[in-house]
Amino acid sequence: MSFWAFVGAAIGAAFGIASAMVVVTAVAQRLRALDRSETAAERAELERKILLLRWIVVAFDGIVFAIIGYWVGTWLLA
Repeated sequence: MSFWAFVGAAIGAAFGIASAMVVVTAVAQRLRALDRSETAAERAELERKILLLRWIVVAFDGIVFAIIGYWVGTWLLA
């Protein structure tokens, strides 16, 4: 792995995580605004699902953008 490929992957991962956090935060706020939970158990279930959504999206975006960053880093010096 070249230095620039590593730098590209790190920048890509950071960008992916940051963008995912922005998107997930907006989606979570909208889901909370539309929430019609009547009991504490229902609200807790919604929060659990939002947390799961956050982890999945952040992990996926971090990995995908790291791969793209790696590719760009290797491509720039090829």
